[in-house]
Amino acid sequence: MKGLFKSKPRTPADVVRQTRDLLIYAQRTPDSRESKREEKMSELCKNIREMKSILYGNSESEPVSEACAQLTQEFFKENTLRLLIICLPKLNLEARKDATQVVANLQRQQVQSKLIASDYLEANIDLMDILIQGYGNTDMALHYGAMLRECIRHQTVARYVLESEHMKKFFDYIQLPNFDIAADAAATFKELLTRHKSTVAEFLSKNYDWFFAEYNSKLLESSNYITRRQAVKLLGDILLDRSNSAVMTRYVSSRDNLRILMNLLRESSKSIQIEAFHVFKLFAANQNKPADIVSILVANRSKLLRLFADFKIDKEDEQFEADKAQVVREIAALEPKDHS
Repeated sequence: MKGLFKSKPRTPADVVRQTRDLLIYAQRTPDSRESKREEKMSELCKNIREMKSILYGNSESEPVSEACAQLTQEFFKENTLRLLIICLPKLNLEARKDATQVVANLQRQQVQSKLIASDYLEANIDLMDILIQGYGNTDMALHYGAMLRECIRHQTVARYVLESEHMKKFFDYIQLPNFDIAADAAATFKELLTRHKSTVAEFLSKNYDWFFAEYNSKLLESSNYITRRQAVKLLGDILLDRSNSAVMTRYVSSRDNLRILMNLLRESSKSIQIEAFHVFKLFAANQNKPADIVSILVANRSKLLRLFADFKIDKEDEQFEADKAQVVREIAALEPKDHS
């Protein structure tokens, strides 16, 4: 008889509520009845997959905005996000991937033209601590890292991470022996330092000394080629951004920074040389060079001019050639400054 009466289809809000109940169950100590627990966990994984198909659509249908809005509203009404993040290690790999995609999508969902995820995260900002510390856990790092990058789309969340003690840990995460996790941490680090211009400029101005001391010693002078290459490229992106002009002026007035960049210019790797050139040209173009910078450039003038004479990139690039000609002119015209 049971098959005659179809159960009423669940609404998106029902799916979220049931997911929440199952997450609360999963969070508790393991049930003595193993079979019951397995059944509940399997149901939880199905619910997470269903949330994903509501938000992303599936092979048969596109996502429906009304359903997405209902799901989003219910999801952030209570602590579903917190429960999902805490219970993620208890889920199987496929469910972790689905949950990561659900969390990523929800950061962009608007309800009545409002990003309600942003308000929720502001009130539950400690969740970022869990996500960042995930880089120390090989099984969870890539899931938590992907969630974290989506959460820092919100400026208030990015500011929290930048101003937290966690920021210092990124210099170690970027050099973890596991390549995938190190690359993921580097992607998050780049996002933190480039997405929200005004917040980044404020962070770099306030934290200039320790930040660039770490950046230089741990990244630009790393023994790892990939770390050095990524770091010098990101440094160029940061310093060439107009909103960081005050930081750039300070950076190119330091002889230690110049020494590091000159060493990078001499690397055998063409890509590191080119990225280093884009930073070095800022030292050369500075019209208020301190005396010690001038004396280093004058002392190394012939070596630098020789290096730039042979300095070519694989494809023709008019801008690069123009920049190089300008740098050569600047260095050739330098006169030693009196240190007094």
